[in-house]
Amino acid sequence: MAIIEIKNLYKTFSTKDSEVEALKDINFSVEAGDIYGIIGMSGAGKSTLVRCLNFLERPTKGSVLVEGKDLGSLSSSELRSLRCNIGMIFQNFNLLMQNNVMDNVTFPLTIHGMSKKDAAEKAKHLLEVVGLSEKASAYPAQLSGGQRQRVAIARALASDPKILLCDEATSALDPQTTQQILDLLKKINRDTGITIIIITHSMNVVREICRNVAIVENGEIVENGLVEDIFTHPRSKAARRLIIEGKDPDQWDEEHSEKKTSPIVDQLREDRRIRIVFSSNSSYEPVIANMILSFGAPVNILYAATKDVNGVARGEMILGLAKDNELAEKQISYLKERGLAVEEITGAEYDTTGN
Repeated sequence: MAIIEIKNLYKTFSTKDSEVEALKDINFSVEAGDIYGIIGMSGAGKSTLVRCLNFLERPTKGSVLVEGKDLGSLSSSELRSLRCNIGMIFQNFNLLMQNNVMDNVTFPLTIHGMSKKDAAEKAKHLLEVVGLSEKASAYPAQLSGGQRQRVAIARALASDPKILLCDEATSALDPQTTQQILDLLKKINRDTGITIIIITHSMNVVREICRNVAIVENGEIVENGLVEDIFTHPRSKAARRLIIEGKDPDQWDEEHSEKKTSPIVDQLREDRRIRIVFSSNSSYEPVIANMILSFGAPVNILYAATKDVNGVARGEMILGLAKDNELAEKQISYLKERGLAVEEITGAEYDTTGN
């Protein structure tokens, strides 16, 4: 059952000289208990989208339904009440620097009328959940970035929300700490059934934790679905860039803004290039070696990697095939018959200009 439904959502910002359409005709739904990713480059509209999910940003038109309730039809008091079911954590933690860890976690409880004693008991439990019991008296300035984010998670969970929105929650953290926070979020989702929405610009984060993902580009969702399906058969140019690179799109765009093509694809000189993905149903035989022996023709392995996709190791390769098109088609058929996902790629497919 969908806990969140977005229907025909638009968001336009008016400036002195013009209007900027930040979101255009957004449609998707999130099932209860899911871990759902929203990924895109800076300026794509993903942070505006997440703020529309709890009406911190009111859409220009369209509807947001949470547990069947249309947020646009709620009064201010009804909206405030509903937001208690939606926790939120941010890239910069947003902790009260003058308050210690315990007070940061009890703050949302006491302002909603819970007694100090009960709030302290609940905060103590939540600090145990996030592994920070020994830091209850510490101040945010005394904590590492990962510890601050754990405090923010504990605070977000204080109101027993059904939904947790994570807006670039790991962007300020190093890779090891990011992994620890993702492991914690997965554990919380598993133990409580809370629905988690991850806003990120990192495909590694999506592959690690999300079951479903929406890819946002220029204010539109260009592709969405199961992470495993999109990893195996990316359809949009944006998805292909993210998956073939395996790098953060912000970093990719900065490094390659002039030529606007994928650095890996730039290096692939073969006439026929295919990407293959080994699934759990793929044959465990040495497929490439056997194909070479079967056809008596070499192939070039241009790129190879193993990626963790939602807890499952998935291998991928880019191969350069024979120049003989008839032979190349036979090689492709051979791979497909053995359960591999196969698709042809060209440099043009990774062109970021949209041409």
